[in-house]
Amino acid sequence: MARQSKYSISPPPAEKIWKAGLYIRISREDGDGAESESVSSQRAITEQFVSTHDDIIIADYYIDDGYTGTDFDRPDFKRMFDDVTSKRINCVIVKDLSRFGRNYVEAGKYLEVLFPMLNVRFIAVNDMIDSILNPSSMNTMMVPIKNIMNDEYCRDISTKVKTSLDIRRKNGMFIGSFASYGYKKDPSDRHKLIIDEEAARTVRYIFDRFISGYSIIGIARELNERGVLNPSEYKKSLGLNYKHAHKAQNCALWCDTTVRRILNSEIYIGHLVQKKTEVVSYKVHVCKTVEKSKNIKVENTHEPIIPVEVFYKAQELLSRDTRSTAKDGRLSVFAGFIKCADCGRAMQKRTVKGPNKKYDYYVCSTFRKLDKNKCTKHAIRADVLEETVLAVLNKYIQIAIDFDRVIREIEKYDSFSGKSARLLSVIETKKGEIESAKKILQDIYPDYKSGLLSLESYLALKDRYEKTISDCEKVISALNSEEKKTTANKNNEFISKFKSRRFLSELTREVLVELLDNIYIHEGGAVELHLKCRDEFLSATEFLYANKEKATENCI
Repeated sequence: MARQSKYSISPPPAEKIWKAGLYIRISREDGDGAESESVSSQRAITEQFVSTHDDIIIADYYIDDGYTGTDFDRPDFKRMFDDVTSKRINCVIVKDLSRFGRNYVEAGKYLEVLFPMLNVRFIAVNDMIDSILNPSSMNTMMVPIKNIMNDEYCRDISTKVKTSLDIRRKNGMFIGSFASYGYKKDPSDRHKLIIDEEAARTVRYIFDRFISGYSIIGIARELNERGVLNPSEYKKSLGLNYKHAHKAQNCALWCDTTVRRILNSEIYIGHLVQKKTEVVSYKVHVCKTVEKSKNIKVENTHEPIIPVEVFYKAQELLSRDTRSTAKDGRLSVFAGFIKCADCGRAMQKRTVKGPNKKYDYYVCSTFRKLDKNKCTKHAIRADVLEETVLAVLNKYIQIAIDFDRVIREIEKYDSFSGKSARLLSVIETKKGEIESAKKILQDIYPDYKSGLLSLESYLALKDRYEKTISDCEKVISALNSEEKKTTANKNNEFISKFKSRRFLSELTREVLVELLDNIYIHEGGAVELHLKCRDEFLSATEFLYANKEKATENCI
């Protein structure tokens, strides 16, 4: 038997086979519009590279189509990294570094820390980077420089996109992905809104119910009982691929926040208010609220669904404290209007139930809830308060009717006496005197320079005609003020609003929000009404007092 050497010769080690994941990414957001960045192009380039390397096999394809490179929260990238950590793949191949990512910090974390730690081979074909065959290609300054350039390119694109969108917003163009509830995009112009009549009926219903005295929660409950789809579900029913930002609320039911958002939106009076939110940065894709002063608002960009006066009545009611709601969803007619005359806090509605009686009354919230030593009860029965307010408002309505009649008679008198024509004639005369005086001032200066007038004579004439100009201007100003005052009282808001409520037999929240600011209750039950048109009331009173002689002669 042949003697064997104690030194055995081992066979050469088999060549390592790299299981590669081909990663492909494209995003219009990053400015990837060229054909060279298409999915098919990237796939062809990476497959061609693998075909020339016998030590690499393709284990899987990872494609993020439509995902930005500024962060790494991409579904197929995360799937690929899961396969890396589970050892299913140990090689990552991309067309170039920009396909891997455009975030300098995050890209460096993977290329310089995680992949080397996990023994993963990284290849960027067009950048001629191979961490195994050419380690120096990963260790040169070119890799971080290219990553910085890719990052900067994305920042530049983001800035240009934001600027372009702001220009469109300022031009009154709607740039949202989905039209607001109640509207749809014009088929001939996707940046213009037109009314969606089916949803618009619901919007009008919400405003009508709210102004008539229903609470926000009560309106939401009614819509749900009627089976009306909420905005997100309505959009889905139209076949739109709409996803609500808050998945927990993504159901067919209405909630109070949705109703409140509709009541607050100026889009329903024809105004576009955009840029209410924006992403933190081109790297951090989290939305933040933009302060109201930086919103971009353009008025009258589309047809309104709600009249302007109805919208602002709703805003007035929204600003009031109306937390207590009846079982039927209606608010008390006085909710948010009644305050204690001494401490200024809201009055609370309470109910007294007895064997043979039941009535509501209001009591100061400071006395009831905070400290009985800080304020007194200020109690008043609800039915007494309603009768009192109705009676006082009817008195103001009668005053408005009387004011209107008297002012019209005064206007007739002024028209008959030619007051307006006289005022205009005097104004024109004074303007003519000003022009003559200015011309004389221009003429006397050359005479003074040529020696025809002495300095003393020139200064005397100059003072005389400058005073003439000043006096005429004062007269014109006074006459204009008189004319404006007369005109202002022809369309007095106090008169027009209260006169329109003649024959008032019932109090409603719509009446209160139109005519009153607040109702103050004094200790002992005295009621003090603060009118919304108080200044206009005083203006009309002053006008009548200034014209009392004409009023006496022609109206009484």
